[in-house]
Amino acid sequence: MQKLLNKLSEESSISPLISFRILFGLLMFLALVRNLVMGFVHKFYIEPNFFFKYYGFEWVQPIGTNLTFVLYFLLLASSLGIMLGAFYRFSSILFFLLFTYFELIDLTHYLNHYYLISLLSFLLIFLPANRSSSIDVFLNPSIRQESIPRWCILLIQYQLALVYFFAGIAKLQPDWLLYAQPLKIWLGRLHDVPLFGTLLILPATAYIFSWFAAIYDLAIPFFLWNKRSRTLAYLAVVIFHSLTGILFNIGIFPVAMIAFSLIFFSEFWHKKINSTFDLIFILTLSKLKQRQNLSVTDGIKVNNKVPWFIWIFVFWQLLFPLRHWLYPGNVHWTEEGFRFSWKVMVVEKTGNAIFKVIDKDGKESQVLNADYLTEKQETFMSYQPDMILQFAHFLAKTYENKGYKNPKVYVDCFVTLNGSVSRRLIDPKIDLAAQKTGIHHKSWIMLYNDL
Repeated sequence: MQKLLNKLSEESSISPLISFRILFGLLMFLALVRNLVMGFVHKFYIEPNFFFKYYGFEWVQPIGTNLTFVLYFLLLASSLGIMLGAFYRFSSILFFLLFTYFELIDLTHYLNHYYLISLLSFLLIFLPANRSSSIDVFLNPSIRQESIPRWCILLIQYQLALVYFFAGIAKLQPDWLLYAQPLKIWLGRLHDVPLFGTLLILPATAYIFSWFAAIYDLAIPFFLWNKRSRTLAYLAVVIFHSLTGILFNIGIFPVAMIAFSLIFFSEFWHKKINSTFDLIFILTLSKLKQRQNLSVTDGIKVNNKVPWFIWIFVFWQLLFPLRHWLYPGNVHWTEEGFRFSWKVMVVEKTGNAIFKVIDKDGKESQVLNADYLTEKQETFMSYQPDMILQFAHFLAKTYENKGYKNPKVYVDCFVTLNGSVSRRLIDPKIDLAAQKTGIHHKSWIMLYNDL
């Protein structure tokens, strides 16, 4: 154990961390601009009449059109602050808080890579990623550092490795390995792709992709850590994520993983990136080189020991994705413990949820979901039990305001998982308005032995 602690405390070049900071800030800025240009800010955070909430974060609410855009532009500015290393601590804290705030507004938009971005931005708050090639060093050369404790680099590598590893573990199940699902469904939709469409819809293609993806996810972190295999492993990263980005609409995740995985490379490679970034400063900020030369040789000294809260983070990230084992049934069906567990692209679900509201006098009304939800909200809600429960509670309050006395809410919901036959997800005899939200198992979710 002491040998491990000593290894983590060894001094390492700051260059990989600087490269990561620059690429992270740049990618976030570009992604945020894309969302703004495509109208997603208004569509996702302003337009809906109802917002689904994460348990425990029901207090996070939208704040109106003008303030929403003010916060979004502050988020954009903070991403530039991270990239440039300008007022870095403030920028990283602001980015983490604002990015996470926007994600917490509506559960509908949960994505694994958004969760990853929140985690990485949280870690950046505590890492000295502004101690070189930054505006902060330009303004205060005395903070410049050439070396940092090794754990600062390993921490980010560890987080990225967990994403891959748990994604691989999630694929070690019959649907993925024995039936090539849901890849068989997704590839079947690509029959009109020029040149390769005919190959993509072949059953063998889905099996080859499924097995390769499982092996890739489980093995790639270890090959990236190994100096001898690192170059070929990174080539596999580029090919794998380029293919998934081309074939499937999964946002910035492929580009982000290609960029972030560069942190596994040695300091010598990263120094080239840092030198290029320094050149930009030299060309744009006068007398930068002279001011940098006034700094001490190796900057300020820091405590090399791993802080206690980082250890908590490390173990939490290792254990939290396993919590679905505490619930009965297939997690892909019940979704209890599904989110934040790095189950990347292993599920294809569609559902149809029909709600009815009955008051104590027997008055009954069938709900038109589209009257209250956006198209995306209705689609995602139709197969996720906790979202169905939230919507049922919302309907109970809405109909109570309409004059219904002690309204009861029932749902008849059928869902298909990875191409299987459609089955009832929720017990239709249960009054959902009387059920409590929480992390406990929902006994009203119908379980099946063959799922």
